[in-house]
Amino acid sequence: MPVLAYDATDRLIAVPQIYIETHGCQMNEADSQEVARRALAAGFTLAERPEDAAVLILNTCTVRDNAEQRAYGRIGHWKAVKNADPSVKVVVTGCLAEQDRDRMRRIAPHVDGIFGTRELTALGDALAGWRADYPDDDLTVDREIETLMGGAGVGIPGPYDALRGFVNVQRGCSYYCTFCIVPHVRGRFDHRPMGEILADVRAKTAGGAREITLVGQTVNAYREPATGADFADLLEAVCALDEVERVTFVSSHPKDMTDKLGRVCAGLPKMNPRFHLALQSGSNPMLRRMNRKYTIEEFLDRVGGFKAHNPAWAITTDLIVAFPGESDADFQRTLDVCATGLFAQAYMFVYSPRRGTPAAVWHAKDPIPRDVAQERFKRLVAVQDAAVRAYHERKVGTTVRALLHGVSRKDATKLSAKTIDNVTVNVPLVERTPDPAHPWLDVRVESASVWGVRGTCLGRAAAFVGAAEPVAPPLVDLVTLGA
Repeated sequence: MPVLAYDATDRLIAVPQIYIETHGCQMNEADSQEVARRALAAGFTLAERPEDAAVLILNTCTVRDNAEQRAYGRIGHWKAVKNADPSVKVVVTGCLAEQDRDRMRRIAPHVDGIFGTRELTALGDALAGWRADYPDDDLTVDREIETLMGGAGVGIPGPYDALRGFVNVQRGCSYYCTFCIVPHVRGRFDHRPMGEILADVRAKTAGGAREITLVGQTVNAYREPATGADFADLLEAVCALDEVERVTFVSSHPKDMTDKLGRVCAGLPKMNPRFHLALQSGSNPMLRRMNRKYTIEEFLDRVGGFKAHNPAWAITTDLIVAFPGESDADFQRTLDVCATGLFAQAYMFVYSPRRGTPAAVWHAKDPIPRDVAQERFKRLVAVQDAAVRAYHERKVGTTVRALLHGVSRKDATKLSAKTIDNVTVNVPLVERTPDPAHPWLDVRVESASVWGVRGTCLGRAAAFVGAAEPVAPPLVDLVTLGA
């Protein structure tokens, strides 16, 4: 279904929509934002539902097998949309498109375009070319009334989506961890010129972004191609932009930790106090087998050096359970690290083989039994969840400032936000209509759990450093009072 808009002569027209669904990491989020920008420039609007769109774009991930299966399932679902309207274009991009281009053409012939991770420009050009296939519909009076009464979508995924801008600083990775498919589908390191990155940051802030996330597979390995400036230099340049409110970054590699990065982060007030640093395993034999290029002792030493400069920062991580060859002793070493409470949050996974990687070959020859893998995973989750809960409980009784995400997905009577150290905050609904001009909430934290914290919204601010204006009682309370 097209969305309604007025043209330059104030004539009401129906404009074709594009639907973008993103799976996977923040690099894919950044790529999807770029695709959306190109789509808008080509004359499309953004759809909330695939059924309303003229072009469907799926940005895929291959980091684990379930991500791949989920993507193929979604591609299959969209075949029904295309069968209902053959003019609809189905497009797949991202890592799965890079890895499975030929296979996808065979098993999903209804897909109109397959664009790899380095082909976003070509995807944008294709969108511009397809736009002519969907001319603006000049509405008659009867059709106009019919469309308006039907409640056409506004073509905006969410009122707060623009508050967070993802900017790629590099593509690819050159480290070839034995479990990882990324170097095979995204290529080796390709660092973007700093000038291009800063231009993207300015564009994001001009579009409403209050928080900029610098994204790369190994972001702290960044080197400016012309000058050799490093990632710490890039952070200083981004934070020097007056229009930037907050800055964060993902994901970093322990190999590229430097004392300079710790010192620079400590001197930049705009930095969000959260450092995501993937450990993967606490066992040196497993780290060697993973080709991680550091020992657990080096990891802890580098984290300690960073925390010496930034004691209040949260350290978060990734962990893999049941990697091929992992013994009970290897797993126990990972458990021991987590038991120290070092990590404020951890993304934990049972090992998933990826085609074309050395670890997949080892797994095929000698897999760890599923029941053993699941038992280890449950034990790790229990230990790490205790550390996460303790971190969250330290916020109870304090007032935190958090950037809105929007209405909670699990409870429509709540607003969801994120603190600058990446903790989810839920508060009772305080608005009947979205107010992205005041996206910062001051929240008195009243309770904590593993998923985040709950509290009461005391005020809203237009800027992170600005004073908050008091808010009215929660809407649910107003309803109760009027009953």
